[in-house]
Amino acid sequence: MSISRRHLLTTAAGAAAATTVLAPSAPSAQAASSVPAADPAETLQTLRAAADYAVTKLRAVAPGVTSFPVITKAEKWTYSDNGDWVGGFWPGTLWMAWLHSGDARFRSLALAAADRLAPRRTDTTTHDLGFLFYPSWVTAWRLTGDPKWRDGAVQAASSLVKRYNSAGRFIRAWGALNDTANAGRVIMDTMMNLDLLAFATEQTGDPRYLDAATAHARTAQRYFPRPDGSTPHVYDFDPATGAPVGPGTVQGYSPASCWSRGQSWGVYGFTTMHRRTGDAQFLSTATKLADYALGALTPDNVPGWDYLAPQQPYDVKDSSAGAVLACGLLDLAAATGRPSYREAALRILTALATTCLTTRSTRAQAVLARATRNRPAEDGVEVSVPYGDYYLLEGILRVLRPDDVDRAIDLSSV
Repeated sequence: MSISRRHLLTTAAGAAAATTVLAPSAPSAQAASSVPAADPAETLQTLRAAADYAVTKLRAVAPGVTSFPVITKAEKWTYSDNGDWVGGFWPGTLWMAWLHSGDARFRSLALAAADRLAPRRTDTTTHDLGFLFYPSWVTAWRLTGDPKWRDGAVQAASSLVKRYNSAGRFIRAWGALNDTANAGRVIMDTMMNLDLLAFATEQTGDPRYLDAATAHARTAQRYFPRPDGSTPHVYDFDPATGAPVGPGTVQGYSPASCWSRGQSWGVYGFTTMHRRTGDAQFLSTATKLADYALGALTPDNVPGWDYLAPQQPYDVKDSSAGAVLACGLLDLAAATGRPSYREAALRILTALATTCLTTRSTRAQAVLARATRNRPAEDGVEVSVPYGDYYLLEGILRVLRPDDVDRAIDLSSV
């Protein structure tokens, strides 16, 4: 694989960043002009108020957080010392708060939180290293230019790529490398971990990272989407031969249902892989998944936890699925040039900002309520989760401050 022009430009930009510490820019004419005029002023006001609320909440809560929030119980965060699979979202949320507010305390807290993830760089027992290191270490590199963060993120990508199964052309989701249980299990969530591999290829010029990510995405593209655009949470393969076994689920209602957050991971992840590779088929898959999700949304624009659960449309919600979907739709709108995807994203973000924030509670430590982690296990039903807060802020700032979000997570294409 030859080194692309984008790789050379990215590397050059990174080298320049290493000599200049970036700070969030004040709203400027250029930033204001990047917000499409078609966005109603009332919508922008609603989203700005939600971001302001998030900053206020984080100012009150963040100084007392010395570990990684995982989920709320009775509206208070519970924590994991090593970050579980969600550790990257806490520093990521603090970075988003810094971009919106310019408050240097958020920058310091984000760096300190990211630093606590350092032991996970060599963790080969999980596919979630993208969730752990992209919104934390990659963003830290992009916003500070300190090579420590770039090098650590590449090290994490080197751990992740060891999970690649060449027979089946997929990255296994769960279990240690020498653990035969779940050795052939692939889940939709992994689509969101592939961008860490793309980053590693950009920074090192080594094609094996992006090659593995692309192969995994093509396997997921072949087996996950059904003809109507819905997807299962899980697809199993024979780990020795790579032969497909069939669909399954862990967090969805059934192997034949459509877990809403998994569908959102797919929209966002396939669009990202299109941006990183230029492969039009990835964009086609993202569009197919997005169209299904939008067709399955209830009029309140907040996804139910599973689009095909039998109690829909009267079942519990998953606001985090909405936040992830909104980010993916904004990305998809830019990639396809279709305003309808942006309009749908704005409707979802507005619904989250008006019906799912914790504004009516004096106890709540999180920003976004009404998320559901694992309904079949009755584990976290309509609670708050760190990825809900992170993607809500990412989505809102994609609208209000797209240039700053681009600096943080790289929204450019090949």
